[in-house]
Amino acid sequence: MSKKYLLSVALCLTLFHQFAVGQGRSKFGGRYTDPFGVLSVTAGVGVAYYMGDLNDGVNMKHLGLGPSISLGALYRLTEHVSARGELRFYQVSGDQQYSKNFQNNLSFKTFNPDINLGVQADLFAYNRQSPINPYLFAGVGATYLSPKAQLGGTWYSLPELTTEGVKYKRLPLVFTAGIGVSMKTTQRLSLGLELCNNFVNSDYLDDVSTVYPNPDQLPSDIARALSDRAPEIGEQPRQPGWNRGSAKSKDSYLFLQVRATYLIGNRTQNIERRKTRCPKF
Repeated sequence: MSKKYLLSVALCLTLFHQFAVGQGRSKFGGRYTDPFGVLSVTAGVGVAYYMGDLNDGVNMKHLGLGPSISLGALYRLTEHVSARGELRFYQVSGDQQYSKNFQNNLSFKTFNPDINLGVQADLFAYNRQSPINPYLFAGVGATYLSPKAQLGGTWYSLPELTTEGVKYKRLPLVFTAGIGVSMKTTQRLSLGLELCNNFVNSDYLDDVSTVYPNPDQLPSDIARALSDRAPEIGEQPRQPGWNRGSAKSKDSYLFLQVRATYLIGNRTQNIERRKTRCPKF
């Protein structure tokens, strides 16, 4: 999956960049500024959507949306390409009572941080000063898994309970790819909209992946109760080896955010701004 992802992202960014370069520097208006080293800070707020073993498609009545926020920076490398880094926080949830596997009765909620580094390719060049600028981006990072489930009014952290009889890595890699559009509102502030998918290199974002374990091998009664929740709704206990999830595809989470980008600039631009503010007579 990761090789196909990387090849697809590389192809998209290459085509996007070639098209952008085709716009030509001759169209730039005004004074040319060397784009290298121009720094911007970014912030985003929106919603996060979970895709994994506890849902089987988009259910518009029970999307399980949670908040997402991000703080980061853009460091410009060329007219079209910037290095990008972000610290993000997101909450997602899932509940099988709204899926075709409702009889398993599994559910979870998680609030996780992640960190992501990558590149962003703008359609229009930096010196063109376009009021609207679409872009593509891709990156790699890591997220910390902390799924929880509620039992008897109390929330329990699931990784320590090993509900499938295995200890999984709680800091997996995350591959990110997305698209956005930025609209300049002032000389230094831009607002926009961004959509991105985050592919987790783990199937345990929701604590569900493979089969039901032997309950005698689980560490506690709480672990056994949260491993097999079918009896809570009158179903027969699941036998060891029955499918609890599916490891064929890994989990992911989607962000839709409103974004703000504030241009700080580089040393040359800061000197020019000071000259403008404080003219010499």
